[in-house]
Amino acid sequence: MQASVRLQCPITYDLALIRDLIRVYARHAGLRGARGDYLVVAVNEAVTNVLEHGGSGGTVSAYTGPTGVIVEICDHAGRLRAEHLAVVDSLSSPPADTEKLGLWLIHRLCDEVSLDHPDGHSRLRLRMDLPLTAYLRPWRGGDPSSAAS
Repeated sequence: MQASVRLQCPITYDLALIRDLIRVYARHAGLRGARGDYLVVAVNEAVTNVLEHGGSGGTVSAYTGPTGVIVEICDHAGRLRAEHLAVVDSLSSPPADTEKLGLWLIHRLCDEVSLDHPDGHSRLRLRMDLPLTAYLRPWRGGDPSSAAS
């Protein structure tokens, strides 16, 4: 099922509320179980990074693309850089530096992580693929092997 709504909320220190909003949105979009939990943890880490290392202000937005749930975490201060992501992406085991642990975990939990800087802000985009059943229409005919090619 594809969610037709877009979630948007400000980043605040109420991390439980943000986690709950992402969990409900992910379930509504068809992302359940461990995969939904992974997205919640990844968003929590990204929001925590904004609060601890960024400008303490920003937004969390979630929407459903053709094959997955996308969550964008925007830090108004724009301090997160591609170099930060490149360092943690190259690590095969958790970093000893705890400041890099959140980004390393995000990279391991999400199917895709990207970063851009619209209007000087840092926008971290996290994507989690939906299971095929969430976005493929079931076959409504008889035996699918008898369908004309």
